[in-house]
Amino acid sequence: MKKKWYDYLWIVSLTYLILGFFNILFAWLGLLCFFIPLIISIVKGNKAYCNKYCGRGQLFSLLGGKFGLSRKKDIPRWMKSSYFRYGFLIFFFAMFFLMLWNTYLVFDGAKNLTTVVTLLWTLKVPWHWSYHGTLFSDGVAQFAFGFYSVMLTSTVLGLITMILYKPRSWCVYCPMGTMTQLICKAKKM
Repeated sequence: MKKKWYDYLWIVSLTYLILGFFNILFAWLGLLCFFIPLIISIVKGNKAYCNKYCGRGQLFSLLGGKFGLSRKKDIPRWMKSSYFRYGFLIFFFAMFFLMLWNTYLVFDGAKNLTTVVTLLWTLKVPWHWSYHGTLFSDGVAQFAFGFYSVMLTSTVLGLITMILYKPRSWCVYCPMGTMTQLICKAKKM
């Protein structure tokens, strides 16, 4: 089967993570992974992004499938349940809005720019080498640190889920997948 251009989008996901490691302002590029799935689901009414274009899902397939880093076990039923998926979406949104609130505070004049990445929403990983000030407001950097934290945390959760279960098990409860599914359901009403 001939590979298509979108079969290589895993490189984009990996590049994003690497660039954010060296310069936190690259974290802003992650907004593409946030808005493109929403736009596709609103315009097309389907989950084409998740099924075809998601570089993170492709990366998990590659690592778990081709490189054999997955136990290839079925994901537990409770992780597939709507209670878990919607609960995780709500939790994810709460963490996202907390990140936006912190960004607002820095834009509003708070002088405590947090130059850390929080992993799993609790572990503070110093990331000071990736930011040395720019022409932009510190709020721009605050958003980047927060958004990179969200993206790195979801990648780590996906990797853990990939290792324990099937390669794309993260996709079962991915907040973007849950949101696009809700949009698709609403469009069919």
